[in-house]
Amino acid sequence: MMKTSLLLAAAALILVSIPGCAVWRISQSAELARRSQAFQITPSEPALRLLVVGDSTAVGTGASSPAASLAGLLAARFPRLLIENRAQDGASFADVTTQLTGDSQFDMVLVQAGGNDVIRLRDMDAVARDIERVTTLARQRAPLVVLMPAGNVGNAPFFFPPLTWWMTQRSRQLHSHARSTAARSGAVYVNLFEERENDPFAQRRDLNSKDGLHPSDAGYRVWLDQLMQQADLPQRLAAAVRPVS
Repeated sequence: MMKTSLLLAAAALILVSIPGCAVWRISQSAELARRSQAFQITPSEPALRLLVVGDSTAVGTGASSPAASLAGLLAARFPRLLIENRAQDGASFADVTTQLTGDSQFDMVLVQAGGNDVIRLRDMDAVARDIERVTTLARQRAPLVVLMPAGNVGNAPFFFPPLTWWMTQRSRQLHSHARSTAARSGAVYVNLFEERENDPFAQRRDLNSKDGLHPSDAGYRVWLDQLMQQADLPQRLAAAVRPVS
């Protein structure tokens, strides 16, 4: 009962703390989500198969086109990579479990989620269990699972103090759970979390879309660089680059 009361009080704090410009950004975020479309592609002779699951960042919300999303950028780098994208705007880690149903097999599963778990004040113990469940299901679909949670949500221009500090703390907890789950399961964890002084998304406004919450085209390119480096994709997906012999 006390936990419920605290969450209600926290939600009330969020509502009273939202200034007019943030209300405008909420409408912008809704519009971006309405226009977003998950990038998918099936090459004529695919060498490898990638399944993308997650939230709006996996859909590519904030990008100017599906091709400018992370999935679209991966397709440009790896032309023989089949990409099936089941991500949905608004999904939490709990929702991602339903995106992993079925018997289809892939070479890699990319999981992009976490921002909604942070913003909606979901209980972090429950989120940790959801991350475990998602990772277990993903490993049934592919030998390579990459966990790539959203970065430091508290650094998004959408938020203002004191919410920035609160969202940062929750983001830090989320990444801790993702990191430990990856270590136990053999998945690859891609770290997008940075403290404000080191976060390019806090230093460069052009990396954020107009809603101040999702990455822009440039922001998704930054994420691509981190994914390529931290998950060693040039080597892991090399077969999807080579031309058909």
